[in-house]
Amino acid sequence: MSTLSDATTFRRVLLQARQGDRVSFAQLVEHYHPRAMRFALQMLRHREDAEEAVQDTFVRVYDNLARFREDAPFDPWFFRILGNRCRTLLVRRKRHHDIIDYGDLPHDAASVEAVDLPSDHFTHDVHRALAELPAEQREAFLLRHVNDMDYEEMTIVTGAKGSTLRMRVKRAIDALRNRLHAPMREGAFHD
Repeated sequence: MSTLSDATTFRRVLLQARQGDRVSFAQLVEHYHPRAMRFALQMLRHREDAEEAVQDTFVRVYDNLARFREDAPFDPWFFRILGNRCRTLLVRRKRHHDIIDYGDLPHDAASVEAVDLPSDHFTHDVHRALAELPAEQREAFLLRHVNDMDYEEMTIVTGAKGSTLRMRVKRAIDALRNRLHAPMREGAFHD
């Protein structure tokens, strides 16, 4: 399969997928799956939930691709669907946790370990600190600093205003600095 790294190839494959070409849609899935899984894992902290969110996202993208505006940017549209699926699963999980008493187990302690975390200590600490952020801050941080979206694209994904997103990113960065207990270089994360 061809790579989708250049804009012309990506647009051609997207157009073919919109017209119902399954091979082209498979190329989109192959291209977006790693980023989608990384985002979902870091949002949800459960492999099964992340896989469900990503699978649901691709089904929704497939079902709605014909309605996607050809002139619109695809990344924000895709991540809006994925973000909505992640938020839905977080709400469902919270309701489930409110109903079931898990005894002495700390909230989400086992699930954080279930995520495939890299073996180096600092990266492990970063993933753990990300998992401790409130969902809105974690989402904003991941969209900005992992998926390299600008605030306009993030607004499309989340529906929040740019000023709100800037504050969420700032609070996430501040919290990460505090939780990592190591002075991070000023400007390591910037807006």
